[in-house]
Amino acid sequence: MSVWNPENIKDVAESVGISALNNDVVENLSRDVEYRLSQVLEEALKFMRHSKRTTLSTQDIAQALRVLDVEPLYGYESTRPLRFGEASIGPGQPLFYVEDEEVDFEKLINAPLPKVPREISFTAHWLAVEGVQPSIPQNPTSADSRNQELVPKGPGANASLGAAGGEDNFAVKPLVKHILSKELQLYFERVCGAVLDENNDEYRVAALASLRSDPGLHQLVPYFVQFVAEKVTHSLNSLFILTQMMQLTSAMLDNSSLYVDPYVASIIPPILTCLIGRRLGGGGGGAGGGGVDSNNASGPSPLAHFALRDIAASLIAKISTKYAKASHTLNPRLARTCLKHFLDPHRSFGVHYGAIHGLTAIGGADIVRVLILPNLKPYDGILQDRIAEDQGSQQQPPGTSSKKIEAEKVVDAILSALERLEVDSLGRPVSGPTDTSDLSEEIKQRLVEKVGDIVGMRVWETRRPGLVRAVLEDRLAA
Repeated sequence: MSVWNPENIKDVAESVGISALNNDVVENLSRDVEYRLSQVLEEALKFMRHSKRTTLSTQDIAQALRVLDVEPLYGYESTRPLRFGEASIGPGQPLFYVEDEEVDFEKLINAPLPKVPREISFTAHWLAVEGVQPSIPQNPTSADSRNQELVPKGPGANASLGAAGGEDNFAVKPLVKHILSKELQLYFERVCGAVLDENNDEYRVAALASLRSDPGLHQLVPYFVQFVAEKVTHSLNSLFILTQMMQLTSAMLDNSSLYVDPYVASIIPPILTCLIGRRLGGGGGGAGGGGVDSNNASGPSPLAHFALRDIAASLIAKISTKYAKASHTLNPRLARTCLKHFLDPHRSFGVHYGAIHGLTAIGGADIVRVLILPNLKPYDGILQDRIAEDQGSQQQPPGTSSKKIEAEKVVDAILSALERLEVDSLGRPVSGPTDTSDLSEEIKQRLVEKVGDIVGMRVWETRRPGLVRAVLEDRLAA
């Protein structure tokens, strides 16, 4: 007894014009069809299992037919499921068929044309040059994305978060295994030890000079980058360590034999921490929740963190100039971060100082004209409120409070940024005696209306027509 229904054989025979077919022939053909179908299904199941799937597809059937040297069935290569209809040709004789989709001819004609596909174009780029992958948009350059799968999992895996949570006992495991020679390992230990040696200036300067000029140190770049990130994360209370980490980063960037492009994304966060960090060198919280950037009482001057921010700003300028062409989003991201901290009224004056210097370092006169100058008028209110609040809360002579001194540093940073406009407009800085006959009370009033009382008066007191003209964007008579 055949599993395949013999009536299907008679239906096919009638469709090709054979009306009378012997029963023995029908039985034999049924068994043969059953054998051929089982053969095709066995081969199709092999393709399905090799594709690591559990659902048999029409593609598997087509591949099985090709293997068995049978012409494949066309018209069933569809991603949509086939709909089977049932028709009855007699009592107890159902006939199944594939339903054809009915399409309205008018809708087909009036339907909008599909979009014209883009023309095929071919281009070439270097995946690697002498074993080094260039930093171009076609090549991935983010070290974080490449090493995401290698990041250790579980509690305590992130050393930075562990330090922020107050954990001291943590183990940092390297993301990848490098094979370094004993000489390079010894060099790395000596340089790191010398940089952190506060009592030996000559040893420290020699180590930085070696890192700045010696060739053959490319294998140590990721180790130095990780070293800087760890020290900055865990030593925010030590201005000396933070300063030395910025000096070490500057030495790496100055070494022409080191290929630092793939590590720029990992170098920038420690620099931004030293540029716009809220507390650098310790200290307590200030008014408005912004914190006071000062050191411990036994440490350096409370204003020593401004020098650290100057070094970080110089590194931002170096990175934005050297690596902006390789990454088109580098400068916009840096500018957006600095502008956000500059416009936040709850940040401390130290953060505002670093943000202003950072913006100036990133874009020069253009970014000063677009991002800093239009925001000086509302920022003047923040300056006045902070100074008045500090003078009212402390019993100190006027002009001697910490907020007053920090505000003066911020105003100096703003003047330094506005001088970029003067250099850009005149082509050179104005020095020596100048004609100040046009700096009238009317000009002073215009300056105050545009940039506020504090900054406007400081600009007017410089008695420099070029600077005033650059700020007002007006052609005063020289």
